[in-house]
Amino acid sequence: MPSYTISVDDGFDSSRSASISSADSLASSNTAASEINAYLGNDGAEPQVDEKYILVTGGLGYIGSHTTLELLKAGYNVIVIDNFSNSYSAVLHRIRILAAKHYAPSGKRMPLLRLHNIDYRNVSALKAVLDLYAESDWTRQPLNGRSLALSKVIGVIHFAAYKAVSESIQYPLRYYANNVSGLVEFCTVLEEYGIKTLVFSSSATVYGTLPSGSQDTLREELCVHKEERYTDDDGSIQSSHAGCNGITNPYGRSKWMCEAILADLCVSDPSWNVVALRYFNPVGCDPSGLLGEEPKGIPNNLVPVVAKVVTGALPALQVFGTDYESKDGTAVRDFIHVTDLAKGHIAALSKATSKGGMKSPFRTFNLGTGSGHTVLDVVHAMESSSGTSVSLKHVGRREGDIGSSVARARRAEEELGWKAEKSLHDAARDVCNFLTLNPEGYEAHR
Repeated sequence: MPSYTISVDDGFDSSRSASISSADSLASSNTAASEINAYLGNDGAEPQVDEKYILVTGGLGYIGSHTTLELLKAGYNVIVIDNFSNSYSAVLHRIRILAAKHYAPSGKRMPLLRLHNIDYRNVSALKAVLDLYAESDWTRQPLNGRSLALSKVIGVIHFAAYKAVSESIQYPLRYYANNVSGLVEFCTVLEEYGIKTLVFSSSATVYGTLPSGSQDTLREELCVHKEERYTDDDGSIQSSHAGCNGITNPYGRSKWMCEAILADLCVSDPSWNVVALRYFNPVGCDPSGLLGEEPKGIPNNLVPVVAKVVTGALPALQVFGTDYESKDGTAVRDFIHVTDLAKGHIAALSKATSKGGMKSPFRTFNLGTGSGHTVLDVVHAMESSSGTSVSLKHVGRREGDIGSSVARARRAEEELGWKAEKSLHDAARDVCNFLTLNPEGYEAHR
């Protein structure tokens, strides 16, 4: 049988590394993986029979890496699946360092962290990985026409997807194949192993052109997959009908399609628990400066481009559109710190894995701050934190963009007990810290 996996066991015993004083200095050097393991005290211990895991696809990417770290801090064992298409192997070591530093003062053993370097769409490779985490007494006996396997994986957080709006317009089939078809294959395999708890990475783009209308903030009921009745702010009863409204790009449509598929799956089999988290605009990075946003290729998100101007890698920031209905004419977005976003996944996972915790088998939540900032607000925050002036080049509106997108996050606060805590200036400060500690990025520390 061919080998598909690269596994990394993290059996760190925090009592053996009381000398940890600066994770930053370790990660900023070209330390070999073996040296890092020795520093952390990894003993290569195999998991016990009763160990349970959370599977994270794309777990070394920008949002995935921060969520993997927060999972470890919350006490979960984590299995990461990542094909490094938009991530770096160095990230794994940095996550382990930060998690070890978190557990060192308490003397508690750090949860297990394992990596499998595969593409989540490779069904044979995926099954080979899941076989490693199947209970010893599992069988493939059919249950109501479905197979059932007992797995040590108790939940999945699915990040692996293409995510650039402009790129999706250029390559729509690539986006539908990876994001939509990939999800169908993925859930089919998960079901075969009896894994039916999923936190799905969705997007505020599913709201389409609604932000350009009369809504000040976007509530989950504005995009639903079955008819819903809800009470509006004025106390009136409103109805929402299944469908979408003017999604402007294939990326957004792919996320809406995935939500619809997952909603249909939960109707057909209510034993599934699926939470779809609609992100607004993630920014910032871990305050340690060890984790950050460093996309491979040309960056599409605002802050990485501003960062390249700050560091001199680009001469100026292109500002797409200066005629929007905002205080300075630039587009308005809800910028949420990535650490807050990662903690939102922990809250969603906790709800999904709690017996009777979900209001319905499929539930959507906005993850945002509820406050909008313009493009120029972000520029000024980065200028203030970096002490560097950002040159601007005003150009026309970009295809697929909308004028405003701001979350109403009340449902997440009421049902998940989650609320964003960090500010735009926190995010800018943390990004500048990452740039200072990593002037050559992750690639310098492979």
